[in-house]
Amino acid sequence: MRVIPLMTAAVVTAGLYYAVIERDALLAFARGEQVSDETASSDVSEPTDASATTAAAAENVAPQAAGADKADNSGVRVVALRSTARGIDSAVVLRGQTQAIRQVEVRSETTSTVLSEPLRKGAQVKAGDLLCKLDPGTRPSTLLEAKARLSEAKIRVPEARARLDESRARLKEAQINLTAAAKLSEGGFASETRLASSQAAERSAVAGVATAETGLETTSAGIEAASAQVAAAEKELARLDILAPFDGLLESDTAELGSLMQPGSLCATVIQLETIKLVGYVPETEVNRVTIGAGARAELANGRNVEGKVTFISRSADPTTRTFEVEITVPNPDLAIRDGQTADIVISAEGSKAHYLPQSALTLNNDGRLGVRVVEDDMTVGFYPIQLLRDEASGVWLGGLPEQADVIVVGQDFVVAGVSVAPTYKEVSQ
Repeated sequence: MRVIPLMTAAVVTAGLYYAVIERDALLAFARGEQVSDETASSDVSEPTDASATTAAAAENVAPQAAGADKADNSGVRVVALRSTARGIDSAVVLRGQTQAIRQVEVRSETTSTVLSEPLRKGAQVKAGDLLCKLDPGTRPSTLLEAKARLSEAKIRVPEARARLDESRARLKEAQINLTAAAKLSEGGFASETRLASSQAAERSAVAGVATAETGLETTSAGIEAASAQVAAAEKELARLDILAPFDGLLESDTAELGSLMQPGSLCATVIQLETIKLVGYVPETEVNRVTIGAGARAELANGRNVEGKVTFISRSADPTTRTFEVEITVPNPDLAIRDGQTADIVISAEGSKAHYLPQSALTLNNDGRLGVRVVEDDMTVGFYPIQLLRDEASGVWLGGLPEQADVIVVGQDFVVAGVSVAPTYKEVSQ
């Protein structure tokens, strides 16, 4: 039988025994405390070959540990980093995408066929540039007809006014004759028949005046109707030229030559990218930390970094995600940023104090809480739960620590709160 495997098994058994059965005694030994005889005796089991081997191993380990304790009574050796809290922007981080500041689908408002050659997508256009030219058809004739009717209606205005003046003159004459007939009838010099005739003539003159006034109003209405027909014909002609609404790029080809356009048919899509928006959604727990005008930066999927300012915060939450839309305006003079790119957005918020530490300093306590272990003033270990404020490639910004803290960065997983330590301090630059 080989001796070395048996010795290895005995050492492993001894280690497991002290790690599991004698854990309290081992921790007390690590703290430099004395193990009571009562505790030691309570853990003694019936002697077996394994326990005898374990006891022998323990007897060999105890003198070595005692010698180490004599050599260094200050505790477990760890490496600590003296950290001082620094000011940091408590940024709001979200994911979004880029959007063109302006985008419109230019569509036809009338029915006709395309006469112009198409412009290809990607072409630069200016506001007012012709995108699609439509066949005018009979529309010019319709405009001429409307203008002729307008001229005719205007010509009738003097005639209608003359008839009104004539009717008013006849009314005045009838009123004079009626007055004379009434006075003669009172003196017995005129018959009742003449008086009745004068009254009828006066009423007829009143009716003539009303008719003339109606004729004048009808003529004015005819002028307005003819003017409306002229405006409609001119507007219909203007719809034949489909123009670019603003400076931008063609996102699609314009309508092909000979295509039949109907109201709502697409002529072209124009997009403006000189200024671009970053659109993201902020959770309701952080929306109050975002303000209009706050600085923001973003990293696009291609690695490009851009900066801008918050220009819009939605007042209404999305009913499904309970998040609020936020828009950030970013200049894009070289058109390098495209519409629809993914962006990791960081919005500046009210600053706070934080410690910048390596990610390896983070650990968990027995309750599973994330935090860091520090060296207290009495050279014992303390545990502080932390708040992760920002994650960067070379470290993390943490909140929840005192202004000054000696954070254990090496050996923190081998000590617990209350254990005495002998720290070796490390400079921040190291």
